[in-house]
Amino acid sequence: MSIQRINLIGVPVDICRPEEMENEILELLAKPGTKQIIFLSIWDLLKARRRGDFSECVKNADLILPVSKSILKGAKFLKKDVPVRYNQFKAIIQILSILDSHYKTLYMLGSHKTTLQKAEANVRATFPGLRIVGRYVGYYSKQVEPDIVQAVFKAQPSLVLLSDGIKEKNCWPYRRRNQFSSSIFLYYTDTFGIFSERIKRIREKTFDKGNEIFVEILHNPFKIFLIFPYISYLFILLWTKLFKR
Repeated sequence: MSIQRINLIGVPVDICRPEEMENEILELLAKPGTKQIIFLSIWDLLKARRRGDFSECVKNADLILPVSKSILKGAKFLKKDVPVRYNQFKAIIQILSILDSHYKTLYMLGSHKTTLQKAEANVRATFPGLRIVGRYVGYYSKQVEPDIVQAVFKAQPSLVLLSDGIKEKNCWPYRRRNQFSSSIFLYYTDTFGIFSERIKRIREKTFDKGNEIFVEILHNPFKIFLIFPYISYLFILLWTKLFKR
């Protein structure tokens, strides 16, 4: 692949410019087996430093796109090549547009029935060249999961888009990677909510300034306590700069 991968405090991050995205997606589609794209926030980065499935999931991902401004600042502070930051929903639109122009297929997994149905209708209307080969709601019982996995396997979609209601989030496709044939998996919790117009997108100016955390705090005041892991991130960066090469 043509993109560059850097290591930031022990976690891989990819440098993929928007103009490189189409070629990257097409290369992933041509690659056999289960592939995964991950949107990496600063909180994900800190979580990926610990041992466990999520850490392995990130390390084995085919494309890791940073979504937090703090990741870019950290790379710059450590004098590494600075990645391109992505707005999750805009990136999904770009990826779906690529698939649409090449007449590829999509499987939608997640959300409640009404949200999923409206999201599917809007995706069909926006991307007429993209064929939806299956869908299933999130928040499902454990008993039906084998049927979902089998349905995805049989459909062999180009992309499986995962949204809210998938308890294991990014780890869902990773833990089941040997049960699928050849698909790209991408998780973003608000995907179907935004497509169904149930959730409002974060304003461009807010995202560009890196202030989306304040919107999250308004919806969930307990997120104010994320200040503590953020401070630990700053200390890790400083320690790395002073004592590690």
